[in-house]
Amino acid sequence: MTKSELAERLAQAQKLPKGRAGMLLDTVFDCLIQALSRDERIEIRGFGSFETRHYRARKGRNPRTGAPVQVKQKRLPFFKVGKELRDRISNRLHTTSELPALALPTVAASAIKKF
Repeated sequence: MTKSELAERLAQAQKLPKGRAGMLLDTVFDCLIQALSRDERIEIRGFGSFETRHYRARKGRNPRTGAPVQVKQKRLPFFKVGKELRDRISNRLHTTSELPALALPTVAASAIKKF
């Protein structure tokens, strides 16, 4: 799902113009970005939490040449899924028709050796 599709669904659900729904999404995303850039933790109950993780500088290796390289320190956003969302997604996987249960392969009778 893209941001525009999300805005369209929000507009339909709340009976808003698409432009206004897009502005609401932009505002929410801007607030999330600002909080993460201040190293604040964001918790949305039932959905998950966002936080910023700090990584130290380290020595790495170029995978093509094998030469050692210096990797700079960095800060990256990290999302941890909430229990309610994890359970809803997990339960959904067991009932969806797009992901049918895998059938075990059948073995031909001639392939089974009798002892």
